[in-house]
Amino acid sequence: MELKFILESILFSAQEPLSAKELKGLLTTAAQQEDATAAKAFKKASVEEITAALEQLAQEHAAAQRSYRLACVAGAWQFFSEPDYAPWIKALVGHKNRPTRLSQPALETLAIIAYRQPLTRAEVEQIRGVAVDGVLQTLVDRGLVAQVGRAEVPGRPMTYGTTSLFLEYFGLRDLDGLPASDELRRVVVQKPESLLTVDPGLATAPPEELAVVENPQAADPALGEIPNDATSAAKSSARTSEVGTSSDSPP
Repeated sequence: MELKFILESILFSAQEPLSAKELKGLLTTAAQQEDATAAKAFKKASVEEITAALEQLAQEHAAAQRSYRLACVAGAWQFFSEPDYAPWIKALVGHKNRPTRLSQPALETLAIIAYRQPLTRAEVEQIRGVAVDGVLQTLVDRGLVAQVGRAEVPGRPMTYGTTSLFLEYFGLRDLDGLPASDELRRVVVQKPESLLTVDPGLATAPPEELAVVENPQAADPALGEIPNDATSAAKSSARTSEVGTSSDSPP
């Protein structure tokens, strides 16, 4: 009896996908049964041996051109029917409601996270060039993206990465199965060097708000060129003196 056929029988009877580690556990459990003399020979099968046997089995099914195939999706193995036989299978089991298709902005955001993860929301926005708050929340709600940690930058913002459901959704064994996209991987993302704050202890302020707070003249183009701090203070003092002289002088 060969290991690959034992694994085939398990997966054929299973109601859900099984990983190589889970299959190893089943082999161990089977060997512990009283009447399982033949099963004891496979008790010590390693995860690597199980994976190799499954790979061989998958190749044999593909070469035989059967109506089904064995594949690994999101790290778990299961049998899939070939798409060519969909009309007859639908007649048997009926139509299942598929999840709503992702919008173009959602697909773009998901692609950025998949190829560059882990990423913060701000880093995704740098690459896309637009705000992604709503789109990112949609991906999180759909279970395709999840919070995976915090970035080692000031403020420690949350980072995001793809989930196992993402792999299942696109039929991928792992992230190495993603199509090559060197251009997306080469996009440079600028990391913040320090926090920008209006005053110490206050919340972070965007650069444009900071400029307005530090120099109110920046908000009004009619005030002309913005002077440096020393010149600004001197001119402000001079204007105050002139106003005071005019108001105190007799008509």
